[in-house]
Amino acid sequence: MNVLAIDTSNQAMGVALLKDDEIIGEMVTNIAKNHSVRLMPAIEKLMKEVSLTPDQLDKIVVAKGPGSYTGVRIGLSIAKSMAWALGIPVVGVSSLEVLAYQGRFFDGYVFPFFDARRGLVYTGIYQSQGSRLKIVYEEKNLPMEDALLKLKDDHKKVLCLSPDIIKHKDSIHRVLGDLAIIPEGPFHIANPGFLGLAGLYKEADQTHTLTPNYLRLAEAEAKWLQAQKENK
Repeated sequence: MNVLAIDTSNQAMGVALLKDDEIIGEMVTNIAKNHSVRLMPAIEKLMKEVSLTPDQLDKIVVAKGPGSYTGVRIGLSIAKSMAWALGIPVVGVSSLEVLAYQGRFFDGYVFPFFDARRGLVYTGIYQSQGSRLKIVYEEKNLPMEDALLKLKDDHKKVLCLSPDIIKHKDSIHRVLGDLAIIPEGPFHIANPGFLGLAGLYKEADQTHTLTPNYLRLAEAEAKWLQAQKENK
């Protein structure tokens, strides 16, 4: 099975190709540039490098958020368009689960998170289950302090993973103390090859109804809905 994995849900843009459970090629950039302009050329270049053509693909796996509203839409739009055109299945995987895969052999909790501003984070808590992950606490948008206090109450070692780790490092150490494990920089960037592995055996989504996993509404949309309620 040839699988294309696409992740544009945050600042890092990642593309990978897998043959069954073997990663045969991947490309990652962690720079603030327009994913909409760079994604298709990256896919084309990687496929050329590994001598694959689009008609040889069997599945597409895409990171569906949470993360950047625009970034998530870009990845999903390309993945769904390609899947529809090629007549192959598409699978959406949580961007938090993809990041958590960096710690899938860790003996404790894996705590992936993305900064959501105003003291909030997008997060979910995972734990190793063989070579895969199981979710312990469902993904939510909540205050970082609440997430840390919950982890502290469980008294388990916690592997903290985030591209925004610098912003929250002090509060993590303050609340969790020695329970917190914060690895080196590269571990905080989601790996597109792991995205492919995470989605390899998941059931396919309906191509036209696969939607972003934002965990909260965009601010403009939230304000619009609030205005509609107030006008009733």
